[in-house]
Amino acid sequence: MKAIILENAGGTENLKLTEIEKPTIKQGEVLVEVKSISINPIDVKTRSGKGAFQKLKDKNPLILGWDISGVVVETNSSMFKVNDEVFGMINFPGHGKGYAQFVAASENHIALKPKNISFEEAAATSLAALTALQAIEKAELKESQSVLIHAASGGVGHFAVQIAKYFGTSVTGTSSDKNREFILSLGADQHIDYKNYEWGNSEEKFDFILDTIGGENIDHSVKVLKEGGIIISIPSGLNDDIEEKAASVKGKGFKMMVQSDGNDMKKLAQLLEKGFIKPHIYKVYHFDEMSNAHEELEKGRTVGKIVVNFKK
Repeated sequence: MKAIILENAGGTENLKLTEIEKPTIKQGEVLVEVKSISINPIDVKTRSGKGAFQKLKDKNPLILGWDISGVVVETNSSMFKVNDEVFGMINFPGHGKGYAQFVAASENHIALKPKNISFEEAAATSLAALTALQAIEKAELKESQSVLIHAASGGVGHFAVQIAKYFGTSVTGTSSDKNREFILSLGADQHIDYKNYEWGNSEEKFDFILDTIGGENIDHSVKVLKEGGIIISIPSGLNDDIEEKAASVKGKGFKMMVQSDGNDMKKLAQLLEKGFIKPHIYKVYHFDEMSNAHEELEKGRTVGKIVVNFKK
């Protein structure tokens, strides 16, 4: 089968298209013929030698990628049958091996793709959407609470806005001013231009803040957190003092890493099917353009998600 392997940590020239043996499946797994792949910042970080690279560097071959959608072609599972259309985040934060023509996937990491959703949309609604869902569920949001979503036009952010609205909350999203209308179109009640906002002078306080940036963004967040409120921060390594900073204003701070979870994928499938969430696909690339897709994501200007299709 075709696969893209990471030969060494570094630039996109280290992503090599090659032919390797098709994987064999174990009990409780299915073999998925991949139709679409979604890429995430963790893919780029790992390729460059950060992210999950230290954990995966001894894998041979090392194949990046976790978000896939496709068709089951072999099954060793009682939950899925051949020809089922499925999607999911495979084996995160382990070795997902998503950049491949065929992927062995645990039955506990995937869900049936809704019929009204394309393979591209399904792949896009995996890691980023799972992150948003798991963070919001961890916060135990209640209807009418106030929510602040940082980087609300990004992959995680644009799903978080939609899911938080589904929970009946009042949502404010941050981004640059050029993405204001996009964020409001997702259902956000208010928008903050992070480049021109005086956090220390804000009169509005929030019950829950989702931080997808880390660093000084946590300092900004603490200034607008209600007493007893919750901040959940995603970027590992940039949020080590989140608990202490939140506690300084009588709030709670948590770090969180998304985990593969088939039951949560089923929840996302239902939200997709009923139209409560919809991924925004920023750009689509072909499998042999994976380097271009990585370079685009590295620019840091992606609105929504980047998808890579296996076939043109």
